[in-house]
Amino acid sequence: MQFGVFSVGDVTLDPTTGHLPSENERIKAQVAIARKVEEVGLDVFATGEHHNPPFVPSSPTTLLGHIAALTERIVLSTATTLITTNDPVRIAEDYAMLQHLADGRVDLMMGRGNTGPVYPWFGKDIRDGVPLAVENYELLHRLWREDVVDFSGRFRTALQSFTSTPRPLDGVAPFVWHGSIRTPEIAEQAAYYGDGFFHNNIFWPVTHTRQMVQRYRERFEHYGHGPADTAIVGLGGQFFARERSQDAVREFRPYFDVAPVYGHGPSLEEFTEATPLTVGSPQQVIERYAGMREHVGHYQRQLFLIDHAGLPLSTVLEQIEVLGGQIVPVLRREMAAGRPAHVPDAPTHASLVAAAGGAHDGTVHAVDAVTGRRAEADPVLEPQGQA
Repeated sequence: MQFGVFSVGDVTLDPTTGHLPSENERIKAQVAIARKVEEVGLDVFATGEHHNPPFVPSSPTTLLGHIAALTERIVLSTATTLITTNDPVRIAEDYAMLQHLADGRVDLMMGRGNTGPVYPWFGKDIRDGVPLAVENYELLHRLWREDVVDFSGRFRTALQSFTSTPRPLDGVAPFVWHGSIRTPEIAEQAAYYGDGFFHNNIFWPVTHTRQMVQRYRERFEHYGHGPADTAIVGLGGQFFARERSQDAVREFRPYFDVAPVYGHGPSLEEFTEATPLTVGSPQQVIERYAGMREHVGHYQRQLFLIDHAGLPLSTVLEQIEVLGGQIVPVLRREMAAGRPAHVPDAPTHASLVAAAGGAHDGTVHAVDAVTGRRAEADPVLEPQGQA
């Protein structure tokens, strides 16, 4: 099972010191967080995509490309890539390029986003959110799998004999998770393609999480991708831990009480009871997340939001140390216990290459001026391990 950290890249005032980080500080903080994720033995770093203040990650591929050059092992992902307002051609090209630069350590989480004004900023209508997600992903899926694409739809200029470059590394597209908080159509889309489904349940009760994941699993099996318990599921999460639970509550409460995402609503106690947010000792975090299997079954990826609400970078890095040193080692053992052999791990580039029968050079060469035919690419290469 994969464990990691995701960041939404918010620029939020620290209510205990009055310090408001600059955009430069927050961007550099995301890099430091990703490096710490690798250092402590976690598996995934993911960044959101936002195009409005108070968020900084408007260019995930730039950020992840830089992080790829500074790391060797972790999977670099998004949380999310806006499939509604980004051109699928640009997504295909940008993330294939990142896939090459990162030696395959890339996957994506597609989503509609939660900021309504972003639609007109990119010439779209929010009322078309679900149809845009469906049509744009259909095109993206084809661009990564077909060398030459003809496409006509409602929301973009038609394509004729179009080839997206570079072609995916080793002839294998990046794995895609479809992220949704409340939209059944997105769970349906994930199931239809046999892709992963990531339920970012950080603000929702477990009853809702169970319903969304169950729907995805049932439809995954309906579309013939395998038994429901083999569907690829990821969950969001939040915690703040200190050795003594009282210290964790005392330290985190000022951030919770005024943070834009929580503040002026339910109390900390009410929120932690109703959602996955866990504020307490490492053991309390372990018990809360080990119990998630009771609601959604065996799943493949657990990501935690840690760098939010104005928490200083030093505290965030301490929390990642606790996550990697005290929490995740126990959760790995807990999650492995009783896991059926037929339940797969989260796909990686190496496993996808192996499933495809080996690495293929996906390069589409230029047309030969004499023969009028495309030059041949190297047919098959030895499978490459994931860097």
